Amino acid sequence: MLNQALRLIRTFYDVSQSELSASLGISNSYLSEIESGKKQPTIEILKKYSEQFEIPLSSIMFFSETLDSNKPSDKIRLHVAKKIVSILEWNQSRNEAAKNFSRKSKNI
Repeated sequence: MLNQALRLIRTFYDVSQSELSASLGISNSYLSEIESGKKQPTIEILKKYSEQFEIPLSSIMFFSETLDSNKPSDKIRLHVAKKIVSILEWNQSRNEAAKNFSRKSKNI
C-alpha cells in the first residue's frame, strides 16, 4: 500500500517519474520498482519524499503495512489507510477524466 500512496502523491502533484527520480537522487527504474511494489523504499527515500512534497514523514509512514500485527489499532490503521488510498485513486481518475474532457473540448 505504501507503493500506491507514493505513486499517488507523485501524480497528485503532476510530477513525472523522471523528474522525481532526479530530485530524489535515484534511478528512474528504481523509482518505478518502488511504485510498483517490487522494492521497498528506504527511510532516506521516504524522508526525501517528505521534503519534496512537504508532507510529514509520519503521514507517509501511515501507509506502511504491518501484516503480522494482530493489534486492533494496527488493523484499524491499515483499514483507514486502504480507504484513503481508494479515495486518492478515485480522485486521480476523476482528475484524469477532467483533463481528457478539457483536451477534447479544445479540439471541438
